Amino acid sequence: MSDFGFDDDVAGVAYDGDGDGATDAVALDTDGEGYTDVAAYDADGDGFADAALVDVDGDGVADAGAYDLDGDGAADAVEIDVDGDGFVDTVEVDSDGDGLVDAVLVDTDDDGAVDTGALDLDGDGEADAFTSDTDGDGVLETIEVDTDGDGVLDTQAWDSDGDLDLDGSVPISTDLGAGPFQA
Repeated sequence: MSDFGFDDDVAGVAYDGDGDGATDAVALDTDGEGYTDVAAYDADGDGFADAALVDVDGDGVADAGAYDLDGDGAADAVEIDVDGDGFVDTVEVDSDGDGLVDAVLVDTDDDGAVDTGALDLDGDGEADAFTSDTDGDGVLETIEVDTDGDGVLDTQAWDSDGDLDLDGSVPISTDLGAGPFQA
């Protein structure tokens, strides 16, 4: 292991997996306990990391991963194991490469399937659609959308038979009338 010039506590190893003389992967021990905390991989040989994995809690299992899927040098997807059980709980995606998260997908019950998601449909950096798996079958059945951009969800659609085609939609009513809870 070498120091890489950071300080005496950071040690790492560089790997040339294809024998071309260029580094393809780096493994770093940032806290000096003898285990890799950060690993970065250059799969396409352009000199920039295409994937990076981080072990935050020191248990030897990656807690987060960042991936550059389009080779532009910026992460397009980030996976996070929030509860430390070794399984991804949250995925954030920047599908258009503008640096803003376009979708956040979450596994809330640790079954390995996405249960809920937030989507930025208009690219303004704010979630304007939410989707959920209401029956636990691993298929997102409902979506609620802010169709007019005012920050209020106003339409709900659903896929009742799991064929990934929406079966219908209804307006979400927020008008409570002139009842006792109106200001």
